[in-house]
Amino acid sequence: MNRVNKVAELLEMLQRTCDTGFVLALHVRFTRPLVLYRTYPQSWCDHYDLNGLVMLDPAVRWSFCNTGAIQWDDPSLDDPGGVVEAARAHGVANGVSVSVGSATSRSLGGFSRSSGRFDAADMDRLSDLVETLHLVLDGVSEDEQGPELRALRALSTSVLQP
Repeated sequence: MNRVNKVAELLEMLQRTCDTGFVLALHVRFTRPLVLYRTYPQSWCDHYDLNGLVMLDPAVRWSFCNTGAIQWDDPSLDDPGGVVEAARAHGVANGVSVSVGSATSRSLGGFSRSSGRFDAADMDRLSDLVETLHLVLDGVSEDEQGPELRALRALSTSVLQP
């Protein structure tokens, strides 16, 4: 199975698990991901982007400083900007963030669902999925015109849209 098909398969699994959405920033180098997949409700994405919440997001900050998984309601996540509460107001709740990889090539994921908190086993499965995606994309050419990278980025419109 080629990389694009494997990533598509894993993204479809995540869609079934995370009915209120997810975000994956894979192989972030400096501040830019190789690929980004986002399925949160459009109203939340618009609010998040318009208000520059990535700069305030405690889960993103945690993910750049740590590896592993953390619930969004963990008291150790300092959220003075109210990002987690704003997400809840847009139907994005019961979240967990996962971070894998090295400081020079980190992959981050944020996952939410309507059916309640993720338990430890769920968090392990999500961590395994992010780790697998990170490994599958290891070595992908960063050439913007490369067919494999274009196909991986196109998944955001072909696989992830209803």
